[in-house]
Amino acid sequence: MSLWIKICANTSLADAMIAADAGADAVGFVFAPSPRRVTAEQAAVIVPRLAAEIEKIGVFVDATVEEIVATVEAAGLTGVQLHWDAPGELTAALRARLGSKVRILRVVHFDEAIMEGRAALAFDSNVDAILVDSRTASSVGGTGKAYDWETARQMIFYASGQSKLIAAGGLTPDNVAEAIATLRPWGVDVVSGVEATPGRKDAAKVRAFVANARAAQK
Repeated sequence: MSLWIKICANTSLADAMIAADAGADAVGFVFAPSPRRVTAEQAAVIVPRLAAEIEKIGVFVDATVEEIVATVEAAGLTGVQLHWDAPGELTAALRARLGSKVRILRVVHFDEAIMEGRAALAFDSNVDAILVDSRTASSVGGTGKAYDWETARQMIFYASGQSKLIAAGGLTPDNVAEAIATLRPWGVDVVSGVEATPGRKDAAKVRAFVANARAAQK
């Protein structure tokens, strides 16, 4: 099975095209407070210019079903990433409204997953994959901080029983191969590790990240 790679927090067509051309499976757009935030209108200009096979994932924090659905429809997204402890009733409502063709991802922050045990990774038939990310006191994503991969391997990636876990948090072109070798995730997600500045991608880093991730899977 091929490793799923998402280059997240794109703010321009040029950056999204860099990710697509490098061979990423998905690009992400942040619709939450962040230096990388975009509007549905801005994403709607970018999305139609991307190849159909590239997934277009919207990242949301503390959003309502109506807000998420409206953004998906306005921007033409193919997936949503719920970057907070979203309740099961919200994922069920999204699945009912968006149907089976829209991928639903949910985040679990590393420290919370460890403290709460397997409950944090409880099976939800409406969630297609779970993204394991780091966080800081001021940010729930895009932190550039890696968590303890060995602990995550033992407590989450190998022990959870979840088949689709995405590694995120502090990944870079230089360490993604090690992360994949340790965690054996279904997918990887990167933001700050391939940026020139917050909200602007470094083309060389994007290409290196995708190439190194693909090579590590072989």
